[in-house]
Amino acid sequence: MSDNLTPEITGSSTPGPGCPAHDGRAPLYGPEFAARPARMYEALRRYGPVAPVELAPGVPASLVISYDAALEVLRDPGTFPKDARRWQQTAPPDSPVVPFMMYRPACNLSDGAAHSRLRAAISDGMSRIDLSMLRESVERHAELLIRRFSTKGSADLRAEYALVLPLLVVNEVLGCPAEIGDRIAVGMQGLVENVETAKNNQMLVEAVAELVALKRARPAEDLATWLVEHPARLTDEELVEQIALLVGLATEPEQNLIANGLRLLLSDDRFAGDLSGGSLPVADALDEVLWTDPPIANWAISYPVQDLDFHGVRLPADQPVVIGFAAANTDPSTASANRAGNRAHLAWGAGPHTCPVQGQARLIASVAMEKLLDALPDMELAVPADQLEWRPGFAQRALKALPVRFPAVQAPSAGSAADPVQAAWQGAPAHGPRQGSPAPAPASDPSSPAPARGPHAPAPRPSAAPVRRRNPLSRWWHGE
Repeated sequence: MSDNLTPEITGSSTPGPGCPAHDGRAPLYGPEFAARPARMYEALRRYGPVAPVELAPGVPASLVISYDAALEVLRDPGTFPKDARRWQQTAPPDSPVVPFMMYRPACNLSDGAAHSRLRAAISDGMSRIDLSMLRESVERHAELLIRRFSTKGSADLRAEYALVLPLLVVNEVLGCPAEIGDRIAVGMQGLVENVETAKNNQMLVEAVAELVALKRARPAEDLATWLVEHPARLTDEELVEQIALLVGLATEPEQNLIANGLRLLLSDDRFAGDLSGGSLPVADALDEVLWTDPPIANWAISYPVQDLDFHGVRLPADQPVVIGFAAANTDPSTASANRAGNRAHLAWGAGPHTCPVQGQARLIASVAMEKLLDALPDMELAVPADQLEWRPGFAQRALKALPVRFPAVQAPSAGSAADPVQAAWQGAPAHGPRQGSPAPAPASDPSSPAPARGPHAPAPRPSAAPVRRRNPLSRWWHGE
């Protein structure tokens, strides 16, 4: 440790050059951090493996920015437990990050036997998903979304593709009606971006609770039902939190992984040549993004139960210790000229809390990128890459928009078959009934049951209660 490093994480620490501070701590919020996080991480390295930061005004934390130190924390849940309840007693009650960070009986926020029980339910449920059917679901929805904007010659790939595609897929996997799924996604996005967090947290919990109640009353062959019926016998509260976790992973991080990967492919000369030559180095681009621009930049928060000396730094009891995935991955000790095929990054975490859905997440992102680049090989960014804007939030690395242009393609003929993505938002079947199944009731009758759809090819099942309003994604689909 160099002589100029502070021996204790306190409010008196002095930030490095170019590193703005509030009360002596580097703020991981605001437009400057969102635009140039790498500059902040580099300035913080003067502190050594751990640096003093603020997650929001008045919310101090310790950010682990060394690869080796991050691994130590991730692999030692006994010393670094996830339970935030003691921290919540002293956290500013009106802080926007409290609803985002607060304790919940969720797999990623629990320790010991509770963690093992909840994780088993998620892992067992995910293991029942047919990956070939999951791939087919991604391909089908990707093709239809591309068809929607390909005739225009331009698109915002974040809003019109990366955001929508994972929502469509996760709704199928969960067997979630679109109106409920949309409210879950909106609530989750608000929490991640620290926008009206109390309101969005309530929206999220209420919407997932509706889904749980639906699956208890009307079970089907889908992931939500498998969680409800798991031998672990999760309570309604536990079910709400596990499903919210899965939706959170499938929406914010997944859309960011897709968008960040596409940005890299379209802006980095190392990949542009391969694209023009007809090769789609999607796997290499994903590896690069997961190293340098991981969709979850700072998370895996833990709360030591007593003051702790760690790598020469004093970590106060009950104060958040945050893993800086992006900073640890770009630790100079891990630098490599070519990261293709190297998956030793920390983007999926490590230790007992390693992401349980990383295989499915990578599949969805890679198929989404491949289908788009296959369909629009001459696509290019509509603005210089350094002019793209990033969304706020200490936890994420997320574009506001990803505008592109390309030669417009011919519109499909007027006699084309009905669009199953549009039908999905109206409650109609995506594939039609299985052979031997009764014909579905017309989607125009909201009181009639609608068949299920999804990557599991389940038998028809009743739908949720009648839709009370057209959700934002449905309005977007209809051009409203």
